[in-house]
Amino acid sequence: MQLTKKNLPERLNHIYDAIVVGGGAGGLSAGIYLQRFRLSSLIIDKGKARSFWMQELHNYLGLPPDTPGRVLLQQGKQHYTSLNGDMLNGYVEEVVDEGDRFAVRVKVGRKNSIYPVLRSKYLIAASGIIDNLPPLEDMQNVFDYAGYNLHVCMVCDGYEMTDKQCGFFAGSEASIEEMVFNLSWFTPYITVFTHGMFEVSDSMGSQLQNHGYRLVETPIKKFLGKNHQMTGVELADGSIIPLETGLISMGSRYHNTYLKGFNLDVKGSNLISDKMGRTSHPRIFAIGDLKVGLNQVVVAAGDGALAATQIWRDIRRESGPRPWEENRAVSV
Repeated sequence: MQLTKKNLPERLNHIYDAIVVGGGAGGLSAGIYLQRFRLSSLIIDKGKARSFWMQELHNYLGLPPDTPGRVLLQQGKQHYTSLNGDMLNGYVEEVVDEGDRFAVRVKVGRKNSIYPVLRSKYLIAASGIIDNLPPLEDMQNVFDYAGYNLHVCMVCDGYEMTDKQCGFFAGSEASIEEMVFNLSWFTPYITVFTHGMFEVSDSMGSQLQNHGYRLVETPIKKFLGKNHQMTGVELADGSIIPLETGLISMGSRYHNTYLKGFNLDVKGSNLISDKMGRTSHPRIFAIGDLKVGLNQVVVAAGDGALAATQIWRDIRRESGPRPWEENRAVSV
């Protein structure tokens, strides 16, 4: 059921088996499995899933390669709600451990907001990350091409950049070190743009030059192109550099501040979990881009299945077998 300000009061006294924070591929997968395990679940989604901006899912098994991410999410939501799962559009602000349950405080509505508190036995953190995009005066100019041929994931879309003139938009020298030489597996025709945000060391500059990669440190004025296909960039000095594709690597923002009250094990900015997604807190699971691992839609969907299955196993063991009461009475 889609929860709203109107019907939300009906669920305030309900204790869910699991609340899932995030309605992306991982969160929806977890919700579907939870409902099929005959558990009670609520997905709280802020509406900014990373996969929503992906215009074509080229490497998701069984889907046509031109399937937009938003279609996958729409179908996943329909599947989940058909199983009587609850869904709420909102922003999770805080999670408090009350012992045998969690109290989850949510901001609902941008205007005249309300702040309900919902409760669950388990929590699945599936809120993901948001990629930082090149900061231009006209950000719409970036959104015109991001997710089309201006990519944010080399693992997802390196194939689409094969032997094309590629702009690599870096947020730090570390991102150049980490990504450019891997990107060259797909294309050697690389121009590195720093957007004037940081200085490139002499040693890194020499490495780029030795490989023939161009370095542009002049800030970008705007992207050029039409019909969502980027064809180059115009720099602040008026010069134009033609491109056929691009890869943005300017860092990401992790949506996990609601977990700040928990001393969870982390590696860098990622939560550490076991093979089923369980974090260092026995009733908190982390799936998808929040945890250590590969940031892929298909991986997040698998993570959701694993976390939901482990939660079912925990609850099943605690509740024990269901007796066949009528037959037991006859046997006695």
